[in-house]
This record gives sequence, structure tokens and C-alpha cells, in this order.
Amino acid sequence: MTTASPEIPRFFLYGEPPQHVGERFVHLESLDERSRPADWHIRPHTHANLNHVFYVAEGGGEMRADGETFAYRAPCLLLVPAGVVHGFDWASETRGRVLTVSRDYFTELASRGRELASVFARPTALPVPEGKLLPDAFVRLAEELAWTAPGHAVAVEGLLLTILVEALRLSHYGAPDAPRVIGPHAALVARFRELVEGHYRSDMKVEDYAGALGAHPKRLRAACLSVAGTTPLGMLQDRRLIEAKRLLLYSNMTVAEAGYYLGFQDPAYFTRFFTKACRTSPRRFRQSPGAIS
Repeated sequence: MTTASPEIPRFFLYGEPPQHVGERFVHLESLDERSRPADWHIRPHTHANLNHVFYVAEGGGEMRADGETFAYRAPCLLLVPAGVVHGFDWASETRGRVLTVSRDYFTELASRGRELASVFARPTALPVPEGKLLPDAFVRLAEELAWTAPGHAVAVEGLLLTILVEALRLSHYGAPDAPRVIGPHAALVARFRELVEGHYRSDMKVEDYAGALGAHPKRLRAACLSVAGTTPLGMLQDRRLIEAKRLLLYSNMTVAEAGYYLGFQDPAYFTRFFTKACRTSPRRFRQSPGAIS
């Protein structure tokens, strides 16, 4: 059955039409460059292949990401993974920087240290303790990206890794409910997440994912339990549930169309799946998402 396309705005950078992203795409700009012209309100949108790190130096506001609301104030980091629907209400005159890194480049950087794979595991807001390391890293990265000098590429990569490692440590030590990454399992789970991202609407089973990853299903299960605290099937269902919530909140699809779009052959089965996971029906969730825990 043919279904309508999702109507969630998808941009390259905010306000720009989608375009091809280079494998090593990096972009850094001041936070107010797009927020000020929009009167400090950024409507919910998504980027297909771009991860964001927001460094908020002054001010604050609220971030809405996949149905959750994060209140924050400076100094802090906001982490937004590729594909997540997100929007902002900034306090007027908030200052900071927005770092954008392509998914491919982040995957390459994360291969240098397996723990880094968890940095963009989910959207989050992280308070930043007093210190000059992060502010200086963003300033120096802006300088490196503005000109070309001997060692330019190496310097950019070094500063990116510095920022990502600080984000990792803030996630690990600063957020009590942040995921904990244990040993070599993180790399396998990161590859699994990436594969799920491309196939969660298909009828692939956990065994198919394990085969594509060259891992025994029991090894994949152990890795997911260690890193994410849930099974591969749980992660796959969570991804479909996130997309279901996005479609119900940000598109004009009917409940049935959303179910077909997500690969459910029977709208009634989609409704049962959603209701069991969220303890409310898709229709009621759409009507009052803020009342659903």
C-alpha cells in the first residue's frame, strides 16, 4: 500500500534544503546565526546524517527532542544525534556555538576509541563545570576551520576528538541516568544501531542483523544488554517506537498510514504494539502527548 511521506521538516543545516553530506563534513557556527532571525524559536526538524554538539556559553532555554523536553542553562552541552527530531526555544541573546559532524565522520572518529560510540546514543543536556578546556577547544576549532595552514586537517581532528571526549566524560560522570559503556561491546552496539537505522522499517529479524554484523546472536544480545541495558529486539522495537511517536507528533499521517510506513502489515497490530509500549493508544498519544509518561 502506498502511504504519504512523513511531513517532518528535514534540512541540511537549519533552513537549508537537504543536500549530499561529505564523508568528513564538519561545520561550526555561532548559535545566534540561525536562532536570532527565527526570534529564538527553532521549530522541530531533523537532519538525516548530521550529529550536533551545542555549546551554550550564556543564556539557556528548552530543547524538545523526540517528545522529551530538556531544560538547560549555561554553561552546558546539548547533544543531538542524527535523525532525531529536535527544536528549541532559546532565551533571548543566548550565546554559544553549534558544531555539526557528519555521521560518517563521527563513525570514523569513534573507531579511535570504542567508548566514543556512545556520545550520540541519545539526545541529552549536560551541565559543563567551570573551566577553559571546552570553550578554548571551540574557539580554536573555529580558527582552524576559517583558514588552511600546515597541519590543518590534523588540528581539526584533534580538536574534534577533544570535544567528543569531554562530551563522553560529562555523559559518563555528570548524568546519573546516562548509559555506561563497558569494554569492546560498545563498537558492536554502535554498528548495530547504525544498521537498525537503515532497516528498522523492514522485516529483518535479530538473526539477520547479527549475520550482517558477522556476530553470533548470543554475542549481539550480550553486547546490547551490557551497553544499552536491553536486548537487540528491544532496541529494534524502541527505534520503531521513536519513529512512530515522531510521525504522530510531527506529521499529518493517519494512524494506519503511520503503521504501514513503519512496516506493519496490519494497522490493528501497530495499534496494539504502540499501546502495549506506551500504555496509551496512538490516537490518544497524538491528542495529548504531554500527558503521557
